Amino acid sequence: MASPSSSSFWSIASRQAMNSGLFITKLYCFLHVTTNYLGFMAYAYGPSMIPTLHPSGNVLLAERISKRYQKPSRGDIVVIRSPENPNKTPIKRVIGIEGDCISFVVDPLKSEKSQTIVVPKGHVFVQGDYTHNSRDSRTFGPVPYGLIQGRMLWRVWPFQDFGPLGPTPSELTN
Repeated sequence: MASPSSSSFWSIASRQAMNSGLFITKLYCFLHVTTNYLGFMAYAYGPSMIPTLHPSGNVLLAERISKRYQKPSRGDIVVIRSPENPNKTPIKRVIGIEGDCISFVVDPLKSEKSQTIVVPKGHVFVQGDYTHNSRDSRTFGPVPYGLIQGRMLWRVWPFQDFGPLGPTPSELTN
């Protein structure tokens, strides 16, 4: 027969385990709702978005709650699920929305060959700010709205650049 002190130990231990389990469940639910429906942190690295983003890496805050996330405007920076590799989530700028006629140089490093397309309904045309080193809609074509994972709002890191993402490169030159 168990002594009274050992049964109270197990009673306290089981109560603590239930409380801890409940806390972990609540935390998981909160994080799930936050990242799937409100917003999330994204890490961007590489040269494709120079000068807007640093090639050595940026931590950005993306949102998923507004209508603008679901149907972005020209100039918005978005994170997409790559049409070529679903395990990758590149960050690019929207330069064309459905119905836009987009002319672009196919591969600026190798030739001057240009192409013109009309962005189909339900799609956007995305491109890196540094066009000489970016895999984007020039390579894989217009991106369906369903592959847009979020719209970038704020740069969180590096700290010296903390704040909302600035104007597009073309607005910088005007």
